[in-house]
Amino acid sequence: MQSTSELRSLSVLRAAALIALPAGAAGSIGFMLRAGHRNPSRVLLILFAIWVLSPFVALIFATIVSKDWSVLTRTMLYAVILVLTVSSLAIYGSVALGPPRAKTAFAFVVVPPASWLLIAITISTTALISRGRSKQR
Repeated sequence: MQSTSELRSLSVLRAAALIALPAGAAGSIGFMLRAGHRNPSRVLLILFAIWVLSPFVALIFATIVSKDWSVLTRTMLYAVILVLTVSSLAIYGSVALGPPRAKTAFAFVVVPPASWLLIAITISTTALISRGRSKQR
């Protein structure tokens, strides 16, 4: 059984993650549009937008289905949301607002699959650890 302080901490972490998630998605799209503002292809910008948003959509889905997950796994999910939001905004912001570069698209191509990899490794590892703990009890 979880203590009240653990559940309260989880609730605060969840609230922070649920605020950060749409803010990170919107900020990432904004930086992507800023970096690609000279690109004449609307189709390419739409494809990049879908690609950049894909980790955030996955995290929204994970948040929805996580109601039955262990406290440890949900805690890690919310932590991953916060880390990915801050990291994505920092990387995209430095590309979009920094000095002009020849290969601006590189960050917008690489960050989403790296985010997917971090999400998959963190959540699956935590779920396995949590499952092992519950079997020991």
